[in-house]
Amino acid sequence: MEKEKLLQRIPAPLLSWYDSHKRALPWRENPTPYRVWVSEIMLQQTRVEAVKEYYLRFMKELPTVEHLAACEEEKLLKLWEGLGYYSRARNLQKAARQIVLDFDGAFPNDIRLLQTLSGVGAYTAGAIASIAFGKRAAAVDGNVLRVISRLTENATPINDIAYRKALEERLTAIYPPEGELCSRFTQSLFELGALICKPRSPECAACPLSFLCQANAHNTQALFPVQPPKKAKRQEDVYVFLIQTDEGFCIRRREEGVLKGMNEFPSKVVYGESASAVLDEWGVYGYQELARERFTHIFTHIRWDITCVWVRAESAPFDAYTLDEIREKVSLPTAFKQCLQMLSHYGTQNQVQLIP
Repeated sequence: MEKEKLLQRIPAPLLSWYDSHKRALPWRENPTPYRVWVSEIMLQQTRVEAVKEYYLRFMKELPTVEHLAACEEEKLLKLWEGLGYYSRARNLQKAARQIVLDFDGAFPNDIRLLQTLSGVGAYTAGAIASIAFGKRAAAVDGNVLRVISRLTENATPINDIAYRKALEERLTAIYPPEGELCSRFTQSLFELGALICKPRSPECAACPLSFLCQANAHNTQALFPVQPPKKAKRQEDVYVFLIQTDEGFCIRRREEGVLKGMNEFPSKVVYGESASAVLDEWGVYGYQELARERFTHIFTHIRWDITCVWVRAESAPFDAYTLDEIREKVSLPTAFKQCLQMLSHYGTQNQVQLIP
């Protein structure tokens, strides 16, 4: 009961603080359901500063849900290039098509209907409902979990689904009446976690809730939130090939594994095979190795130790693109795009030093 009373005292000081300290962010201007939704999907697992330019470019190219629904996939993925987690972009378009077909192009304002859209879970539905529609609906993300776990000294691991669900209900119960205050309250919780109640260095002296916070009172901020044990990442050795022919550099679609369905420079997870063995297996003909470099790329559950091999070949069984076409039209995940750095190191012709 004491913790419930703490929550009830949050809105007034937090809203007052937010009005004075909120950042100017592009998705806060004209927060229509479409604009809020796109920003929330982009912001998942991506920093605010990194998202801003992507968001502005995306809105310029695809200003409405109808534009997104009709967009060619390659253009969509090119707009998304660099944000990672490309399934988010594909789900975004699936949901846009649902909205156009099932809801006549108008976002549903019911939180349960919002969760029927592809890629929209409880958090995203709560954010759209409260920020765009002014509904009393909590949106519990990592920032909010951190704020509330410290405020109440709650030691439940933050990946506990039952805890998250219960917190959504408790926070929804303390929301202001429906309207613009609900939008501001959701954003104030996000903002407090992003600017003040930070993971490693909370600025408690500047926090509008410090007088309520149990972790602040007991100097236990570093203990909260309680994180689940980290699982070791699976390690894979991967060859990525820059295969240059007279037509350009070879690109294909990945057919399996991580990044399935994305464009790639031809690659393969290897278990001791040589680069030449892989090229021979693919039917690459008349090739000469020009250079190679090593990179590491970290996914959520996998670590790739990449050997990028640049070869000049007479022919290869893949489509080829010029560098200008790759830069302007072809979307490439960062794991593969970083191999282009080799070209600036050694030049794009054959006049390079061979590397063993």
